[in-house]
Amino acid sequence: MRAGEELPPLEIEITRTLIVAGAVASRDYQDVHHDAEAARQKGSPDIFMNILTTNGLVGRYITDHFGPGATLRRVAIRLGAPNYPGDTMVLTGRVEETDGDTATVRVVGANGIGRHVTGTVTVTVPREAGE
Repeated sequence: MRAGEELPPLEIEITRTLIVAGAVASRDYQDVHHDAEAARQKGSPDIFMNILTTNGLVGRYITDHFGPGATLRRVAIRLGAPNYPGDTMVLTGRVEETDGDTATVRVVGANGIGRHVTGTVTVTVPREAGE
């Protein structure tokens, strides 16, 4: 892990099931995350993903790359364009800095209408035996 390292992109298909399951799993029962008609009445073209699901997907992206021993120390994200069903979000990342076994990774998740999520993740990766 070194500053400037690019993480491989991760494509995530945004399905109704993913949106609803993420909202239910995080106990976010806001109707805009599961009821298309209610979402339209509130000005959205469809249901959309909640921030807690996005946060989990960002965490998954980092731990998938750095391995099961990686520990997320800080996740700071900001939402932008909504994730609607039928779109694809592509997560990309770049190691901004390292300090021993800890890295700060800049993460961007983009979909068909723009940047859905931007932020940084601080992750600690245990050194392998013998390093």
